[in-house]
Amino acid sequence: MKIALLTLGCKLNYAETSTYERGFKEAGLEVTDWRDTGADVYLINTCSVTQHSDNKCRNIIRKCHRTSPGAAIVVTGCYAQLRRDEVQAIEGVKLVFGANEKKQVVPATLNLLGISSMQEEPLKNETLAAYSTGERTRSFLKVQDGCDNFCAYCTVPYARGRSRNLPICEHIKQAQAIAAQGVKEIVITGVNTGDFGRTTGESFLDLLKALNAVEGIDRYRISSIEPNMITEEIVDWIASGTKFLPHFHIPLQVGCDRLLKSVGRKYDTALFASRIDYIRKKMGPYVFFGIDVIVGLPGETEEDFQLTYDFLKDRIKPAFIHIFPYSKRPGTRAAAMPGQVQDSIKTERVKRLEELCDKLHAGFAASCKGLQEQVLWEGACKGGKMAGYTGNYLRVERPFDAAKIGTIETVTL
Repeated sequence: MKIALLTLGCKLNYAETSTYERGFKEAGLEVTDWRDTGADVYLINTCSVTQHSDNKCRNIIRKCHRTSPGAAIVVTGCYAQLRRDEVQAIEGVKLVFGANEKKQVVPATLNLLGISSMQEEPLKNETLAAYSTGERTRSFLKVQDGCDNFCAYCTVPYARGRSRNLPICEHIKQAQAIAAQGVKEIVITGVNTGDFGRTTGESFLDLLKALNAVEGIDRYRISSIEPNMITEEIVDWIASGTKFLPHFHIPLQVGCDRLLKSVGRKYDTALFASRIDYIRKKMGPYVFFGIDVIVGLPGETEEDFQLTYDFLKDRIKPAFIHIFPYSKRPGTRAAAMPGQVQDSIKTERVKRLEELCDKLHAGFAASCKGLQEQVLWEGACKGGKMAGYTGNYLRVERPFDAAKIGTIETVTL
């Protein structure tokens, strides 16, 4: 039997889909491209971060049904959790799995296909351990799921549930399995990654230290961490000479204290800036900071936006800005807030931040010229080249050499 798998949304979804794929392969299913006809079942892991995401998921499900009308369609992920009845009503959909049912995806799908599963039927509230496969150089390791913050604009606590995690020992087993495949770099990922330990009484720093000791893994990155969860103790330890790279992905969302408070963020701009300052103090000026920003939150005036723009340009000076126009999500507090910003204004503000991002990234890259950095080489890219990333996440190219894939080489930028 053939199964086609399709992932929409975040790297967390990607890690989970990879885990489902390993389970299906172990059961003897053949994985095929979702765009080809002939699949007996489609597994679609969905996203619901914006209304556009919902629409895309719905269209993809329908497209899969048109491609193979006789195939069973299995849907999981955030859209499945938030719009379960809507998903179940789509023609071709046979199974739908929400946030607390992910460990049932493989055994229940195999049962649907008439294939006996070696896996026992799990409890509904168990957390799915997951990591991505398919890349020779990097793997995304899920260490945490869910969120307890309930920010006014966000559906994540409803889509993925409350903050929870498996114990450190389970994640060490996953990291060891990744190392056994020859992968050199792990990206630690979660919904609210720094909140690790809420359900096991362990700490995020304990997790980092345990992962650092795993043999065969040379490099770690932290995919995203809230600014109020980056403690001085964590920074001091990373800076002491560990496998953790000088690369931080930190959500700001907005550089206006009034708006940060109105949407329920757990910090202000002073705390955010102090965290950036401390990291640079301990790790030097060449740390890569990727900063999340939401444009057009309810009540955002031109003056508020300018505060964000200036805060990024003059105070934080990140290497990259991940920019998201605010999308009204039904059921959130922000959806009912006054001062909803017109789409045309959001578009114009996004463009201004994109231009700022280009300048900041170019400036960061220029500041690193002449440095010696270690590059982990990946596969081929266009024009007979291969690419890789430095520890501080600068993309570097060189002439393609198959023997270099998966190796780390010191280069002068």
